[in-house]
Amino acid sequence: MRERCAPEPSALATRRLLALDQAHVWHPYGSMPATEEPFLVESARGTRLRFAEPVEGAHEVVDGMSSWWAAVHGYAHPALDAAVREQVARVSHVMFGGLTNAPAIRLATRLVELTPDPLRHVFLCDSGSVCVEVAIKMAIQYWWSLGRGRKHRLMTWRGGYHGDTFHPMSVCDPDGGMHHLWSGLLGRQVFADIPPCGFDTPVDPTYVAHLEALLAHHGPDLAAVIVEPVVQGAGGMRFHNPGYLQGLRELTREHDILLTFDETATGFGRT
Repeated sequence: MRERCAPEPSALATRRLLALDQAHVWHPYGSMPATEEPFLVESARGTRLRFAEPVEGAHEVVDGMSSWWAAVHGYAHPALDAAVREQVARVSHVMFGGLTNAPAIRLATRLVELTPDPLRHVFLCDSGSVCVEVAIKMAIQYWWSLGRGRKHRLMTWRGGYHGDTFHPMSVCDPDGGMHHLWSGLLGRQVFADIPPCGFDTPVDPTYVAHLEALLAHHGPDLAAVIVEPVVQGAGGMRFHNPGYLQGLRELTREHDILLTFDETATGFGRT
């Protein structure tokens, strides 16, 4: 009869897990082999993460990043957890090509009810980067379908972040972060200056004129303008006056260019 192994003391188990992490897991934005040890999350509730080992004397920290903005309702939310358990008991996953399901239909319908005309259709994606990738492809395909394939470039603001898949990297800040390493391979986009900082700062007509000049010059080649509305998140939590968004809406209509808002950080529909 085989003997059961005694469970490892929690401290030893934590050390072993972290060693295995270092040996086998390649984390986002991390080097390989790893040079820094991550913090092992044991559990989470509300706004707090609990670590398996104390960090600077504390076992719990407030997750101010909301798991890269994905946990906006907090952790272990009873309504969300109950919905997950109920759905997994029924069906955990089914492909969406040629098939559909009630939760997806209800979600899309509710989103359409919350958004103004003419936004009547929802394309569901599994990450912010993929959403931007799809939005860019849609914009380019839209102009191709009208026989205007010349309109394939994009305009955006410096200081922005839109994801790490290929097309989104082309509209991230061209000088900051890691995306400049790929600059020779990415599409050549048009970059406007960073909008003036401050949610309540009056709209600067000089900056609006700067946007208009770029759109007038590059308009025949532009499929879309894509920006982070209200706040550039990863670019430094830089807020800007929403009036610049209204200005972009008017200018893109005038120059026959699509306008895309990347609301990954702000929450879809909130701007």
